[in-house]
Amino acid sequence: MLISPFSSKAKLLVRGRRNSFRIIRNKLRPGDRYVWIHCASLGEFEQGRPVIEAIRKEYPEFRILLTFFSPSGYEIRKNYPGADIVCYLPSDTERNAARLLDAVQPELVLFVKYEYWNYYLKAVAGRGIPLLLVSALFRRDQVFFRWYGGFFRKILEQYSHIFVQDEGSAERLESLGITNVTVSGDTRFDRVLEIAAAAKSIPQIESFRGDEKLFLAGSSWKPDEEIIAGYINDNPGRMKWIFAPHETDDSNIERLIKLFRVKCVKFSEYSDREKDARVMVIDNVGMLSSAYRYAFIAAVGGGFGRGIHNILEAATWGIPVLFGPRHEKFREALSLIYLGGARSFKNYDEFKSVFEDLSDNPVLYERSALAASEYVRENAGATKKIMKWISREVINNT
Repeated sequence: MLISPFSSKAKLLVRGRRNSFRIIRNKLRPGDRYVWIHCASLGEFEQGRPVIEAIRKEYPEFRILLTFFSPSGYEIRKNYPGADIVCYLPSDTERNAARLLDAVQPELVLFVKYEYWNYYLKAVAGRGIPLLLVSALFRRDQVFFRWYGGFFRKILEQYSHIFVQDEGSAERLESLGITNVTVSGDTRFDRVLEIAAAAKSIPQIESFRGDEKLFLAGSSWKPDEEIIAGYINDNPGRMKWIFAPHETDDSNIERLIKLFRVKCVKFSEYSDREKDARVMVIDNVGMLSSAYRYAFIAAVGGGFGRGIHNILEAATWGIPVLFGPRHEKFREALSLIYLGGARSFKNYDEFKSVFEDLSDNPVLYERSALAASEYVRENAGATKKIMKWISREVINNT
């Protein structure tokens, strides 16, 4: 019998929500001061993490409640040491909202990027607790800007202040009469710089790369992999190749390895005796952000599916980034393409063209690599803007 991964995640969500109040009750320290931060999933957590850690560092008198909606966030970060209590967000009901706030009594609440839970937001705002939305992004096609979006516009009005990623988002909110807005930028820029600063060396990749250049396909999916593998099979000697697939289960790793007609080795099985392998497949989770440091060119997956993964993790290392065609909703992808730090491809021929343009033209390569690096550094600083507001409007007023 086949079990859908969606079914498995749904079971985790239901079971996790059932345990949320027990976790809060067991870990709560009555009388302590709390900040509550909510993230939908792992991606939103990574956006909120610089703010979480800044609060932890600058205001250690506050304990932190971190809630998730999605199993992909909670199951990976349930032991995150930067928070004192980590649990699923209980279902959005009037009773649950009152119960959570009565128990925790937070002095500040932050929601990250795309979270609009009606009863929770109304309850927080109704108690006069400062309520922030950080790293928010608003597009014209969202329900808030439709003629039938009145209910959702009311939800937005609950926020004390909204920190948006770009001017366009601020202008769209202003068109709704919402002006308690700051253009802070995207906290992910701060996060990827933090990750790069703390990156660890990976001796196995250093050994595998040797004196050759290295191409790294990160968070890859089947469509990306089939195009790039086809090119590798035709041109194995161009450089060394590493794949870090998004799904690392055994069956997916074996499927990926079967694409290659050249020697391929799993990271977990690599030794110096395998130096002659042309391809390495990383069969673990958590290494990718450090692995990008070894790449000459990177590709980031997802661009043939629902949307690209985190291209900033690669760009921060000052390397050109390639990705598939479904990137139009990602501001950083459009900006990097415009600046020359990234290229898009939708088939074998386009991949061959953009890859060889960069690998064979040193001047073009250096220009692209510099554009990627500068883009990340010039857009950092969102966390400082958010923390300045918190200090002025919340901490100094309590």
